[in-house]
Amino acid sequence: MPLPRPSPHAVSSLMRMVGSACSCPAHAAQGAAAAARVGGRRASQAGARGEYAFEMATSTVRVGTGATREIGMDLANLRAKRAMVFTDANIARLHPLRAVVESIERAGVGYTVFKDVRVEPSDASFQAAIDAARAYGPDAIVAVGGGSSIDTAKAANLYTVFGDAQLLDFVNAPLGRGRAVDRPLLPLIAVPTTAGTGSECTGSAIFDLKAKGAKTGIADRALKPTLGIVDPLNTRSMPPQVRLASGLDVLCHAIESYTAVPYRLRGPAPANPLLRPAYQGSNPISDIWSFKALQMVADALPRSVADPDDLAAHEAMTLAAAYAGIGFGNGGVHLMHGCSYGISGLNRAYRHPDYPADHPLCPHGISVAVTSPAVAEFTGAMYPDRHLAVARVLGADVTAARAQDAGAILADALRRFLQRLGVPDGIAAFGFTAADIGALVEAILPQHRVLKLSPRQAGAEQLAWILERSLKNY
Repeated sequence: MPLPRPSPHAVSSLMRMVGSACSCPAHAAQGAAAAARVGGRRASQAGARGEYAFEMATSTVRVGTGATREIGMDLANLRAKRAMVFTDANIARLHPLRAVVESIERAGVGYTVFKDVRVEPSDASFQAAIDAARAYGPDAIVAVGGGSSIDTAKAANLYTVFGDAQLLDFVNAPLGRGRAVDRPLLPLIAVPTTAGTGSECTGSAIFDLKAKGAKTGIADRALKPTLGIVDPLNTRSMPPQVRLASGLDVLCHAIESYTAVPYRLRGPAPANPLLRPAYQGSNPISDIWSFKALQMVADALPRSVADPDDLAAHEAMTLAAAYAGIGFGNGGVHLMHGCSYGISGLNRAYRHPDYPADHPLCPHGISVAVTSPAVAEFTGAMYPDRHLAVARVLGADVTAARAQDAGAILADALRRFLQRLGVPDGIAAFGFTAADIGALVEAILPQHRVLKLSPRQAGAEQLAWILERSLKNY
């Protein structure tokens, strides 16, 4: 399938928008040329009141080896009496939960532990956690684990405060009703045990909506944890494949946030700032965090996966995950994540090594990474300098690169990086074939929250091209 091309009308619309709206120097310098090459932004975005502002919101983050021992004092300082701790069955047996529980008990704070978080949560597992939280009635929430535990705790927090709400009320439209969170939630302390999702810094909670065969989620600044405790001691028990998958999530968070549509081109400004989305498009502050995270991942992830005793690499990855969380938590992600939601949601048989074997599971970071080369090919002509900057960090020689080759250069750099790490060879490795592309596209299309942040508009034809190119990567 040849690379889909935009209409001349879309190109001219983008040229007008870029010329009048983009204030980011790296974007503005390339805007007209990128529009002439590829185009594809929505003409409707050139309306009378386009977006003119962005917001930076993140959790307070405490970083330090052994910082978990302070969590009991944090809860006491919050005057908590009934804390509820969320974790999964594996972490429940390991050091991170023991450290949290011992600290809470030393502080004399009452608590209960919910150990039934599902790795890669579903609507049913979210609802089970919500029901348990509503029954217990906590006054503070603690999450100990990877993104699954932190996201589950966010949902339990939200729906405990909004006790009469149904699950789909706050889920992103069009799969849910997209209700805004208009009152404060309970204090939530997140203790990540993987170096990946950055969920300790973001206002997103992702899950599988089984009835639709796709991942979706809730995104609102109000969901972000009150405090994230980034303690390298809590990530040392990660198996190699968990290190790999979570680290690839960091990689793609950084790339997608850095290459997302500029915030001024995202669409019209909201009538009420409460309605400004958490994912706003690339912006000058997110750019700093995302690009630094990218540099750290390129250096530390291969070492972290290869050597369980390389503590410096593991510590660098815990920081990179938080940095990327701050970046994408405000800038957003786009097509790599959008495609991953369909891939994970429609996975029926694949089980990845080092993960629970009680249900089919394609880890989030793996499902995101496998389409990254094709996505880079598709978006590369929009803001080529940014794509080439990412390729340079990943080891590509771009000294004589032409702007029109930026997507192909970054795609090749990503393929080499993924292959060296032993990432499965495209979506065919999960059992998908060309015959599944139509169903995958249908599962991806409703992911408006992330698809709209692509620097180049992607509809059904474009998504099919990306998926076809992603069947095999090497």
